[in-house]
Amino acid sequence: MTQNPIVLKELTPPIKVLFTGYLCTVGIGYMFALIQILFTHGMADGKFGLSVDDIVYSYYGNRSGTVLEQKLNGSMKENAPEQERFKLMEWVRSGADADEYKEDGIEKIIQTRCVMCHNKEASGLPDFTSLKGLSAYTAQDTGATFASLTRVSHVHMFGISFIFMFVGLIFSFSETTTNQYKCIAIGMPYVFLVADILSWWLTKIHPMFAWLVILAGMGMAVSFIFMWATSLLEMWLFTPVFINGLDSRYLKWRDSTEASAVDKLWVCAKTIPSKSKPIAVLMIDLWLQHVWPVIIGLFKK
Repeated sequence: MTQNPIVLKELTPPIKVLFTGYLCTVGIGYMFALIQILFTHGMADGKFGLSVDDIVYSYYGNRSGTVLEQKLNGSMKENAPEQERFKLMEWVRSGADADEYKEDGIEKIIQTRCVMCHNKEASGLPDFTSLKGLSAYTAQDTGATFASLTRVSHVHMFGISFIFMFVGLIFSFSETTTNQYKCIAIGMPYVFLVADILSWWLTKIHPMFAWLVILAGMGMAVSFIFMWATSLLEMWLFTPVFINGLDSRYLKWRDSTEASAVDKLWVCAKTIPSKSKPIAVLMIDLWLQHVWPVIIGLFKK
């Protein structure tokens, strides 16, 4: 006896409200996360808006200056007037001398402008209540430390993967998307999440990988928006959108017996592993018979 599959539009109202509440909450959370990125990484080069330079300065660092200078010209620019910021940068460039820290009024500026946030009670922020805590940021700006990358990486891995698990679970009950595209949409966020976090470490090593950070973030956002919007539309607006609306053409195309270009590509992609196996075996044989003996011979010499 076959059982009809669960679809979003036929769920009971309490389940719809539960799923909708979760999707709306994580949707708002995702929006605030993007805003937070704009106000942190997006101000790394001193200009509002996320760019490749922002990514490079955040992870690789601005090797032409110090951490404190980079922050004063970037995300901390609005927290002090230009005259005080210039005085701080002048002190840093002259060697960040401990005697000049009090004599030149640097301590007063730090206590007035910075300590309200940078204190012992603030978690995740450096402590500027003493010169020792400030001195660490008067050295060359090498971007994020490996310790901070480790901390942020595992938090993002655990937290974001749970978000996409539940969004993907709700989306799996959709009926306007075929199983093969469901698999792609549900799997994409995890691939891009790993690529995103890996790109932080790669950018820390070399700035050329900053582009990968942006591309991976865009991939996660596209897959999230697609699953989020499809799930909500099917639950509450299935008839006006998918029956009477523009998406009715999509359903006709989906149910058509004629193979589309995308379907043909999908079939070709599935045959690649079986066709590439003989080539791989041949390459291994050539390596063992011709290349590896030469390398062994060089080491013996």
